[in-house]
Amino acid sequence: MTDEPIRPAATVVLWRLYRHGPQVLMGQRGAGAAFMPSKFVFPGGRVDPEDHSAARPGFLTPDCARRLTLLVPTDAPAPDAIVAAARRELTEETGLTLAATGSPSLRFVFRAITPPGRSRRFDARFLLADADGVDGDGEDFSAASGELQHLCWLDIAQARALDLPFITEVVLAEITALVAGADQPGVPFFDNSGTTPQFRRIV
Repeated sequence: MTDEPIRPAATVVLWRLYRHGPQVLMGQRGAGAAFMPSKFVFPGGRVDPEDHSAARPGFLTPDCARRLTLLVPTDAPAPDAIVAAARRELTEETGLTLAATGSPSLRFVFRAITPPGRSRRFDARFLLADADGVDGDGEDFSAASGELQHLCWLDIAQARALDLPFITEVVLAEITALVAGADQPGVPFFDNSGTTPQFRRIV
């Protein structure tokens, strides 16, 4: 059987500081989904052709943009196209829109390639965003597509108790440290592009 191609993808980890600590926005994939059915995930999906033309600068620091160009194939999407995909997927799956604020509002914090043998394979870049950058009511999911069910804000401890993909568990641990003010010595990268899994840090 020919293995699935690896598709570039972008994911938004939207977080906010709430009454008892940080919360993240998650939803549950449908039971009939081909990829990660019934799992709780962050909003995200593959980079589509229209994301290249919809790309807008200003959402990333120069350092984040630079790191998005490292350890990538020659046909990898440009950093601003990855941002466009992340923002589009967030809007489609949650009904929320990240506004252009005039200053960088997305931080590249994690990357993972799906291992061989899965029904879908993605080279996913995880972008952290503060909910203060959402245009409008961050509790209003009425315009969501329905692809993600049970959309809700969760304390990180609540989120980690859900049925999560392994990588989502790892990302949550990373986010917990980052929002608490920890340094990040390079972006963690779970590289499953080859036959032997590798862990790297993109510096």
